[in-house]
Amino acid sequence: MSERKDKKKVIGEPMTDEQIKVFLDIEPESGLNADFHALQRAYRSLREEDFDRFLGFFTAAGRNPAATDPQGRTLASIVRQHVRHQGYAEILERHGG
Repeated sequence: MSERKDKKKVIGEPMTDEQIKVFLDIEPESGLNADFHALQRAYRSLREEDFDRFLGFFTAAGRNPAATDPQGRTLASIVRQHVRHQGYAEILERHGG
């Protein structure tokens, strides 16, 4: 599987809390940690401010923002490689990722 070098800009209106919380219940793909999968899907889908709100809900639910993929990488370590999305890395770090 090839890595995306950067994330496309997500455009749209701010999401409601209910729309953001949907990402808490996403079922993981086979072999993926459920917390990592939810984080990754939220990162790929949410604007920075919505991702920050998601992480508040995520950590309040006792989920692990430092969860790893099968290669042992955290989402924060992956996001740091995406030059234009350092805001997401800072959000993850602020929430313990």
